[in-house]
Amino acid sequence: MTRIGLLSDTHSSINPRILDFFSICDEIWHAGDIGNVETADNLAAFKLLKAVYGNIDGTELRKSYPKNLVFNCEGVKVLITHIGGYPGRYEKEARQMIELEKPGLFICGHSHILKVLYDKKYELLHINPGAAGNSGFHHVITCVRFVIDGKDIRDLEVFEKQR
Repeated sequence: MTRIGLLSDTHSSINPRILDFFSICDEIWHAGDIGNVETADNLAAFKLLKAVYGNIDGTELRKSYPKNLVFNCEGVKVLITHIGGYPGRYEKEARQMIELEKPGLFICGHSHILKVLYDKKYELLHINPGAAGNSGFHHVITCVRFVIDGKDIRDLEVFEKQR
């Protein structure tokens, strides 16, 4: 069993209450727009960090983190990218990767809108954790935590805080 803390779009800022929310997690996954190296380093010092870079991330972050990340967690194949779209409206590159990799869990960020949807066509769970930072049009900071236990993805909880 692995407890995951998932966030995106921190844009160089992390509310300390998010770290409290992630305190029971084994790993933190970041779906891009980290903002700066200091933010990534702070997360990595707190828990094991798996991350991709986003469209606002500069050269230094792009050297340390890939655009797309594919890996297995427990019995689930995971695909993380920053700009991915949604079931029925995936961004072209994301759709091609989904078709090639056949993940059970697809994670993206970018929209600053929290959504958790099951995609029947590709038989995957899609999660966009919304935006965890203070920059952008959103008024509520969001992130999620969940458990992967074998092939089961369960116990998803949402963190919300007014900006």
